[in-house]
Amino acid sequence: MSNKKVPISPNLTNEKLLKTLVENRTIYNLENCELNLFETYQKSALVPLQFSDLVVTSMLKGKKVMHLFDKEGFDYLPGESVIIPSNVEMKIDFPEATFDNPTQCLALAIDNKKIVDTLNFLNEKYPKEGNKNFWQLDATNFYFENNEEIAVLINKIINICQSTSIFKDTLADLSLQELLVKIIQSQTLKGVSEDTSQISNPTLLHLISIIRENIGNKIELKEIAKKTGLSTSSLYRLFKNELGISPVEFVILEKIKLAKRYLANKDVYIKNVSYEAGFEDSNYFIRLFKHYEGITPKQYQQLLHKKQ
Repeated sequence: MSNKKVPISPNLTNEKLLKTLVENRTIYNLENCELNLFETYQKSALVPLQFSDLVVTSMLKGKKVMHLFDKEGFDYLPGESVIIPSNVEMKIDFPEATFDNPTQCLALAIDNKKIVDTLNFLNEKYPKEGNKNFWQLDATNFYFENNEEIAVLINKIINICQSTSIFKDTLADLSLQELLVKIIQSQTLKGVSEDTSQISNPTLLHLISIIRENIGNKIELKEIAKKTGLSTSSLYRLFKNELGISPVEFVILEKIKLAKRYLANKDVYIKNVSYEAGFEDSNYFIRLFKHYEGITPKQYQQLLHKKQ
């Protein structure tokens, strides 16, 4: 079953060229980043790892258990990413690793200046309201599922780092900036999804409340804008500046979130889920769900109940 949230795994190292069976490391150095590919072929526990720069890690194969920030260990699986601040030690378990079932994970260390430049660009180009409200990487929101866009960008960066192009540093810089923007956007949306108290803009809070109260129905953004005294263009600008996405995309994400709750019932029909989540066309719902989740609603439902 193909999952578009999982980056394409590069070829594993030839067995004869392995330096170690635990976290065998291949390094690609560029001007503003360092790509590390780690492979493990035997069960191990509490393997320490630390970087001097902020690192974006993403699982490609197998299973790890990550120990970070003195928190309880959590399963780390393909299609998931973890951001680790500079000079923070992680400890890693490999409960299932064998030659037949190795783990493979990438760690992309990004130069701090590149991060600062990207954040400055966002805050100058798309300023949020309020003197203390800025776009930033959230160290507390360090663990997230990839979306398709993040997986595509990770694939792109792997290909650039492994290429022999004379323009690889320039190409990598462009992709790094885009990846950082997408991660910040993903963190912001995850934060809003879990806790709206972090939103300081009362108009945006009111709009989100209206959307969520009516999420199972057809939502007309013009009507919602009128309820808060905004023009449609002002509504779009507010969502773009505060959340990094359009109100249309926010509505879609909220509907998909609702659909996933319904899919927790293994007996529910996809057509009924589509209707309950406010989609008039079940085929359109399936296409959207696959675009954002990487798999179809039926595949999501099957995976969910396979784990139980």
